[in-house]
Amino acid sequence: MERYVGNPILRPIEAHDWESRLVFNPAAIYLNGKVHLLYRAMGNDNISRIGYATSTDGIHIDERLPEPVYEPKAACEKDGCEDPRLTDIGGELVMAYTALREYSHLQVFQIALTTIQREDFLARRWRWTPRKLPFPGIRNKDAALFPEKIGGKYAMIHRIEPDLCIAYSDDLVHWCDLKSMMAPRARGWDNWRLGVGGTPIRMKDYWMVIYHGVSVERVYSLGIILLDPDNPERVLYRSRKPILSPKRDYERFGKVPNVVFSCGNVVIDEELYLYYGAADSVIGVAKLSLEKLLASLRK
Repeated sequence: MERYVGNPILRPIEAHDWESRLVFNPAAIYLNGKVHLLYRAMGNDNISRIGYATSTDGIHIDERLPEPVYEPKAACEKDGCEDPRLTDIGGELVMAYTALREYSHLQVFQIALTTIQREDFLARRWRWTPRKLPFPGIRNKDAALFPEKIGGKYAMIHRIEPDLCIAYSDDLVHWCDLKSMMAPRARGWDNWRLGVGGTPIRMKDYWMVIYHGVSVERVYSLGIILLDPDNPERVLYRSRKPILSPKRDYERFGKVPNVVFSCGNVVIDEELYLYYGAADSVIGVAKLSLEKLLASLRK
C-alpha cells in the first residue's frame, strides 16, 4: 500500500491531558463526504479514551475536537476504552471496543458495544447507549460488525486468542454460534495470533476484511481475507504476504515497536483508505486502488 508521505496524520497533543502521550488505532467511517475518525488516546493517567477528528480528502485532518467523545464510565472499563471499530447498520452506528479493567497485575479485557444514531453522530450529540458486553467474563478483543445482516442476523468478527472468531445475534445483545473461523499459520507472517481490522467491506462476490497478524517475533502486520458473502465463516482467500508491515521509523519505534494496527478502513472513489496505529504511538494512513489490490490477489 502507498503510505501518505506526510504521515503521521495524528500525533499526541501535549496540552490535552487526556491525549498528551499516545494516539493510535482509529475507527473510520465515511459519511456526508467526510471521513470521521474515532481514535484511542492516552494521557499521563494511562487510561484510554476516544477522540474525534475529520478529514474531507481522507488524508489531511480538517478538525479535531479538544475533548474526548467517549470515555470510561462502567466498572468493566474503569481502566480504559480501547481500539474502537465503527459500523453503520441502517442508520444506527454501532461501536465495538475493548473494555479494560485491571486487578493488581491482571488485565481483564472484554468486548463492549454501544450505539448512536447517525444524525446524532453527525450533529456531535454524543448520545451513546449504555454499554453492553456480548460475552461477559470472556477475555476477548478486536471486534468489528458486518454492515448488514447475514441470514437475518447481525454478525461480528472478534478474537479469542489466538484465533479469528465469528458470532451472530438477533438483537445486538444476545450472541450465539460463537466459533473459530481462522487460526494462525505455523509458517506464515501471522503465526502467533490474529485480529480483525476495520469494518468488513461488501464487494460484488465476497466480503473483504482487513486483519492483523502477529508473528512470534512480535511484529504486527496487516493482510486481507475474502469471505463467502452468504457464509462468512468460509474463507475464500487469505494473504500470503502482508499488504502493510512496519517499515518506517514511526512504525518501528514507539511505545510498542514494530506495529501497524488498523481499526478503520473506508472506500472513496474506488480507493481503499486504511487508517492505522503505528507503534501504538501515532496514526498513519495508507491507500491503494481496489482494482490494483484485487489484481494483486489474483497473482
